[in-house]
Amino acid sequence: MRQAIMTQPGEIQFKDVIQPKDLASNEVLLKIQRIGVCGSDIHVFHGEHPATPYPVVQGHEYSAIIEAIGKAVTKATPGQKATARPQLICGECGPCNKGQYNACQYLKVQGFQAPGTAQDFFIVPEERLVVLPEIISLDQGAMVEPAAVGAHSTRRTSGIKGKNVVVSGAGTIGNLVAQFAKVRGANKVLITDISDSRLDVARQCGIDNILNVMKVPFEDGIKEIFGSEGFQIGMEAAGVQSSLDVLMANVEKGGDVIIIGVYSKNPVVNMYYLGEHELNVFGSMMYKHEDYLEAVDLIADGKIKLEPLISRHFPFEEFLDAYKFIEQEGDKIMKVIIDL
Repeated sequence: MRQAIMTQPGEIQFKDVIQPKDLASNEVLLKIQRIGVCGSDIHVFHGEHPATPYPVVQGHEYSAIIEAIGKAVTKATPGQKATARPQLICGECGPCNKGQYNACQYLKVQGFQAPGTAQDFFIVPEERLVVLPEIISLDQGAMVEPAAVGAHSTRRTSGIKGKNVVVSGAGTIGNLVAQFAKVRGANKVLITDISDSRLDVARQCGIDNILNVMKVPFEDGIKEIFGSEGFQIGMEAAGVQSSLDVLMANVEKGGDVIIIGVYSKNPVVNMYYLGEHELNVFGSMMYKHEDYLEAVDLIADGKIKLEPLISRHFPFEEFLDAYKFIEQEGDKIMKVIIDL
């Protein structure tokens, strides 16, 4: 079978490897169909991801067709569409014992610290498998993973319902975070970016309040949208210093700031705002299984919109060209999908 390996930053090699066939009783063999390229993958491509060694087989957001199942598998049958969580956990550490396995002390993520799905066939245990309803397309299935990030991060606050929310960063993750904030009953949701293209996609996805902070200062924009109410929750999905700064400086005192973005360089945290404004700053790490299930349900119901986010498809053999395209087009594109 085909396999794509990132041997070092900026370089992808293709190999023919033996197709996995022998399944344990609880395992499922997947025939990979679509792979989404995300911002963290781009960090790996540039050699800027803080926790990824080389060589690495990428691919952590994907859809597949179930090829075969182990004899003890009860929740899946061959021919169904599926995806799966890419988290490898120990199941024994403190976080795992508390049910916070997404932050396992020894967490490895397939596509980063463990081999991912950039190959024709892939084996996963049933416990991480998510069977997709027929109404969900293979493209949508490949985007369940980033949607689950939106589901999980919007649970990390003290409660979104009835509050004003600012999402900084209108890339795929920021867009989905904003959509989930709306689903969870936020009063108003504002998404900010420096790209009109990404903000236009946000509007196509139902995020009516947008702000290009290169054209209108952040403080002026939030005053126009929220008036004297201000905002109580800031979601940082851009992974840049300036984004964190304005959220912490302007969120209502006692408010929440949730860190979702991956920083290629550790930011400086303004401790004055953190302490004197008594802010709650939360990290958000990936997702749990229930976040995947919720994402699937909301996508199937049409409450989370994915189609405007998909910019272009590339065949598997043009994996490297997909990265070059993302570099060339910059903020004009959102989600690029690899077709196997």
